[in-house]
Amino acid sequence: MKLASLKQGRDGQLLVVSRDLSRAVKAWDVAPTLQAALDNWAETEPALQRLYRQLNDGHCANSLAFNAEDCASPLPRAYQWADGSAYVNHVELVRKARGADMPASFWTEPLMYQGMSDGFIGPRDDILLADESWGIDFEGEIAIITDDVPMGTTAAQAEPHIKLLMLVNDVSLRNLIPGELGKGFGFFQSKPASAFSPVAITPDELGDAWQDCKVHHRLRVHLNDALFGEPDAGTDMTFNFAELLAHVSFNRALCAGSIIGSGTVSNLDRSTGSCCLAERRMLEMLADGQASTPFMKFGDRVRIEMLNTEGESLFGAIDQRVMRYTAKKEA
Repeated sequence: MKLASLKQGRDGQLLVVSRDLSRAVKAWDVAPTLQAALDNWAETEPALQRLYRQLNDGHCANSLAFNAEDCASPLPRAYQWADGSAYVNHVELVRKARGADMPASFWTEPLMYQGMSDGFIGPRDDILLADESWGIDFEGEIAIITDDVPMGTTAAQAEPHIKLLMLVNDVSLRNLIPGELGKGFGFFQSKPASAFSPVAITPDELGDAWQDCKVHHRLRVHLNDALFGEPDAGTDMTFNFAELLAHVSFNRALCAGSIIGSGTVSNLDRSTGSCCLAERRMLEMLADGQASTPFMKFGDRVRIEMLNTEGESLFGAIDQRVMRYTAKKEA
């Protein structure tokens, strides 16, 4: 099943979207928003699945053309957004480039930070930032959305709580990160609003590509229409989504609609390219002693998408430009 949120109010209007992303139907009679559907998933999911089958069979008289431009992120805001770093080879590379050793615990326990979740960017909306000198970067990731998760849920118990998956552009301001981490209190200003794919999908939509709580497809990232990277998301993922979920729920319960991210998708095989500028720059530093790839400038465009084996888009594309933010003057 594929779900989206039409831009409307703070929380959007729930849409059921056809498998080929061509048609949609408003699901107001089942649930007004995706959050409302997740709050009562046991009751709403069967009704939404019926709508989905009818839509794919061409039996929805009130369907409309699906346009990702009209969509907010599937959850326009969420109660919780926790982002991990499940591709530890990426973390090791980051630290190696700045001459720092990596603690052995990084291979046995996930890294995680809690990001802002009170307002996400739409998948086709501009990334508005005030200063290019902040080191503007994209990060191509995958995320899950959960139902209610009890405290102490183990990795073995976690998979049934994974209800939906999305793609992520976790925007990072690289030049602000060192100062913040140097304070020993984590990210804040260096992590502005993230964006998610137009569509969230249930794991069964992936077929055999959903194995071991990992997505075994390539994540394709284009920068200014040039392919930047297409690593396989199922390869070199040290911690799967069940393990990430268990880490988050170690000593807290999660409410329905909680989002957990994978961190930047990365392969040890560097020929697959990268899903963020920082990784490319680190490889250049290790090879040449300096980075030659610049961070994003105003007007630059990033596109993040995942295709199935037939070349069809699974989630729709995140497609955004970085543009200058100008504060509105008060009357």
